Amino acid sequence: MKELVKDPVERKQKNASPLPYHGWVGPCEQVSLFDTIHTLATQMEELNKLVWLMLIDSYGLEEESLKMIYKTLVRMMKYMSPSPGEYKSGLHSHTDKPVSTLICEDQISGLEVEVNDSQWIMLSNLSPSSFIFVVGDPLKAWSNGRLKSVNHRVMMSGDKDRYSIAAFVIPNEGTIIKTPKEFIYDQHPRLFKDFDFMDFFHFAFSDLEKLIDSGE
Repeated sequence: MKELVKDPVERKQKNASPLPYHGWVGPCEQVSLFDTIHTLATQMEELNKLVWLMLIDSYGLEEESLKMIYKTLVRMMKYMSPSPGEYKSGLHSHTDKPVSTLICEDQISGLEVEVNDSQWIMLSNLSPSSFIFVVGDPLKAWSNGRLKSVNHRVMMSGDKDRYSIAAFVIPNEGTIIKTPKEFIYDQHPRLFKDFDFMDFFHFAFSDLEKLIDSGE
């Protein structure tokens, strides 16, 4: 992974995908690496399915209530260490736009989540075999607000680069995010209208959405 991300920026720009979250598409000649990545992606997809089944079971719902055709998009990310004594942003605060995300980190801390009163907590001292499951905005809408898509960011300090791998769940074109009827009743009315995932996904990365976020 470290060798792959060392490729020159110019080469990465030539192979960059215009689609949100897709980033740089690596060189196909590194077949052995991509075999490894494919195996990892398959395993992360299975783990994501298991978490979804646990969520469905905890709410007493049928498996069909969270069933969709999707692809698992795997990204490898490198965060550069800051200058000595600095504490800087490696990734701005945001909520995830895919349905859900699984993150596998190295042993360099940096991922922070926002809790009550705008306090940030760093996730640290995780075991090398740990995975972090992140609820995306669509999953929050599916649950009618029961599941929270928390703000998170990466903050860097120290003298070591940070590496992580993330697997994003991206539903196919035409997928409608719909709240199950079991989540809607008098004490908990509908909070979100049904929506087309891909329309939401593209809007989330549009100039209009950025303008709304900025408050202008």
